[in-house]
Amino acid sequence: MLISAALGFAAGIGITLLLQRRRRALVSKDRFIVLNAPQLLAWIDAATQGWIILAPDHSIAYINDRAERLLHIPSNRLVRGMKFRDVLDIPALEELIFSNRYQLRPQRCEWDQQGTPLEAVVLLGIDECRLVLIQSRHSLEAQQQQQERWVSDVAHELKTPLTALMLVSDRLELAVKEEDTALVQRLQKELRRLQLLVEDLLELSRLENSLPQDDSDHVPLTLKDLVDSAWGSIGPIAEERRVTLQLDRSECGPLRGDRRRLHRAVLNLLDNALRYSPEDSSVDVSVRQNGGWWLLSIRDHGPGFSEIDFTRMFQRFYRGDPSRARSKRSGSGLGLAIVQQIAVNHGGRIEAQNHPLGGACMELLLPRDPLG
Repeated sequence: MLISAALGFAAGIGITLLLQRRRRALVSKDRFIVLNAPQLLAWIDAATQGWIILAPDHSIAYINDRAERLLHIPSNRLVRGMKFRDVLDIPALEELIFSNRYQLRPQRCEWDQQGTPLEAVVLLGIDECRLVLIQSRHSLEAQQQQQERWVSDVAHELKTPLTALMLVSDRLELAVKEEDTALVQRLQKELRRLQLLVEDLLELSRLENSLPQDDSDHVPLTLKDLVDSAWGSIGPIAEERRVTLQLDRSECGPLRGDRRRLHRAVLNLLDNALRYSPEDSSVDVSVRQNGGWWLLSIRDHGPGFSEIDFTRMFQRFYRGDPSRARSKRSGSGLGLAIVQQIAVNHGGRIEAQNHPLGGACMELLLPRDPLG
């Protein structure tokens, strides 16, 4: 994750300097350092990762030796200035390059190039220039398998004692004196919170290791049905606080997707809205078309987002100011991070804003089913 972030940062600087031909002064501890295009190109050429810089018209503005070797491009073939599709026939990567403008984060794809398993990450730069980072999957697959084994082992080691502790706490609740009941209930609450945290960490790990193009579990469904189903899951909590669902049913929102995960995304958004909704209010939901997208809008009538929320709400373990919440329930701090990853894996995105008439509004954008 840190390596990807560093590469993304370097890519942003590189594209800015290389494509706009500007010099940039970076402040060191006690002096200015001027990075110029020749220096950056030298670093790119020495990189162990393949680099391709694409101009806005998708022509190859720059390609390093490593990328040429990974893609089996003859070293004597001059490809700079040529359109990407005229040089390489890689449908998965080409589709990613064209769709990258609609994404809010780097996009990844995998394919085999003449028997060599490769992975590419596409990053959007200024003026719709793009950087394509390419590397072999041999070492990455080994690392991913090791990570998956580690997560699986940790989950197993945590779930077993947590389940045992929950059973013990249930027995304790029946055996302790009345004055100790509150302590046992607090223990049960913390154990449930730990169970939720473990489950959410596992789900986020699975999502991050899934390819966005993997649609093997996608089935026809509608956003309206997902909203009804998700609201039914939190209905008792909503009824207790007299919060109602106001769903505009003029559009049903047909699409294809992973039903279980999209249900999870909608549930997380509705639960988050309910958490910040005052009593005797409503959660307003609408589904409408927006070009080639379905836009699911979920608005509460709470205090809205703060400036800090906008910069950190999709980070792991971030929780908003508890004083603004209208419910004492607390989550794992992973809910919106999971929603964002589910949206990305479906080729969509999640956006947040404060509604002009008050309250917070979350908007989930998902590609429309072309046959729907």
